[in-house]
Amino acid sequence: MKRVAIIQARMASSRLPDKVLLDIGGEPMLVRVYQRTQRARWVDQVVVATTTDPGDDPTAELCSSRGYPYVRGSATDVLDRYYQAARQFDARVIVRITADCPLIDPDVIDITVAALYGRKPADLERMGNDTPLRDFAANRLPPPWKRTYPIGLDTEVCTFEALEKAWEQADQPHQREHVMPYLYEEEGRFRVVVVNHEPDRGSLRWTVDTAEDLELVRRLFSHFGNRDDFSWQDVLSLFEEEPELAAINAGVLHKDVFEVDDRAS
Repeated sequence: MKRVAIIQARMASSRLPDKVLLDIGGEPMLVRVYQRTQRARWVDQVVVATTTDPGDDPTAELCSSRGYPYVRGSATDVLDRYYQAARQFDARVIVRITADCPLIDPDVIDITVAALYGRKPADLERMGNDTPLRDFAANRLPPPWKRTYPIGLDTEVCTFEALEKAWEQADQPHQREHVMPYLYEEEGRFRVVVVNHEPDRGSLRWTVDTAEDLELVRRLFSHFGNRDDFSWQDVLSLFEEEPELAAINAGVLHKDVFEVDDRAS
């Protein structure tokens, strides 16, 4: 039951071009995401999925230089990119991570993986090759669902069978670009579980999609000595001590799940 985390990475961001390779405390953002994802106990392998666009040659070169397994696929049909990556690396469970989340937390990944199996993370060690009890698990979904983890800790987990069905049947642009909507949009189509956190921290924004986001994340890494082994709880404690940090990117609007890249047409 091989569990593979697939990090989608693309240089052509509309709001912050080349962001996946921008420096955060001495390392490219993609490296920060890869290293933090790799610390999840219940992920067997981490793979980068970038595009075949020439603009993503630097992303592929970085992966080669660091020894990161990677694939290249469609720039806009990200669902196909994930499916091909899952097939190539024999993934039975797929963990979706995006390269603009340099604060992604391995413990949060483990909690979400465990939810797919109907377990707690501590139970997974005794599971062997148990079959997941759900088809899809996530620690956030778009409205009308409620997010309770900070933006930037986003983790989605699904079985290969569910991903393959989505790949075969999803026909809407947002379903192809955002990978997983087909799995949760229609109630009853798949067995879905949402992981929530108490108290609700869903208003915090720790992803990187704008210059303001980048400034905040750079400050956070600097506070922790540009290490990357701090937890999301450490960051939360810092926000409680220095609430002014939240003002740095407070005006940034999060993208809607139905929003698609106009460049695809």
